[in-house]
Amino acid sequence: MNLEVRKPIIAGNWKMNKTLDAARSLAIEVKNKTLNFTDSVDVVVCPTFTSLAAVADVLKGSGVGLGAQNLYWEEKGAYTGEISAGMLVDAGCGYVILGHSERRKYFGETDADVSRKAHAAQAAGLIPFICVGETLEEREAGTMKDVVRGQVLGSLRDVTGENILQAVLAYEPVWAIGTGKTATPEQAQEVHAFIRNILIDLYGLEVALRVRIQYGGSVKPDNVKDLMAQPDIDGALVGGASLEADSFAKLVGYKGGDQ
Repeated sequence: MNLEVRKPIIAGNWKMNKTLDAARSLAIEVKNKTLNFTDSVDVVVCPTFTSLAAVADVLKGSGVGLGAQNLYWEEKGAYTGEISAGMLVDAGCGYVILGHSERRKYFGETDADVSRKAHAAQAAGLIPFICVGETLEEREAGTMKDVVRGQVLGSLRDVTGENILQAVLAYEPVWAIGTGKTATPEQAQEVHAFIRNILIDLYGLEVALRVRIQYGGSVKPDNVKDLMAQPDIDGALVGGASLEADSFAKLVGYKGGDQ
């Protein structure tokens, strides 16, 4: 179901990696190696909080966007250790990852938390990557669709049809993150199409066909082309393969061309 052309978006989630100098160096390499692709593919890198401003300086004037890996929904206050959407914008961000499975697993984030964060992000002008996905146990138990539907509905609560167009959904099967296992293109497409059908129910066909849905889960240069060939897969949220500029550039340039 791909009646409307959606510009692919490839985002690198650096997670808790790269000190300041290393982040700056990687950003320089990514900027240089993806120059030929940013007209046809949206490219985003998401460093740690401590590197955001430095990476923003490196990327200034390039076609590579900057994202953060999390935020808190309040604008300011006594919330030790947290960071607001406005602070991310001030640091140069245009995007933010929300509801990543590691945030859900290790820090107890709920769909309601993700929803509140999404509203805060969009109010500040940030485009959120809203992550959903099932565990291996949930898939094997046959509850994958119930889990994913619940996460989509809960995370998008009160998000309007206008605002959903300023968001990206990311399907990341938890069993494929950092494990080396990847959903087959057919498995990934099945869930992406399922998510798009939920969006159709929520927002109507015209809007749903404009929303980008990424795949995340051990995306690598040798599998990205087959994944991206699927009609409802509009990009990738990349972990490990984004920590090296060469491999990330190969993902961004999956259609071919000089790097």
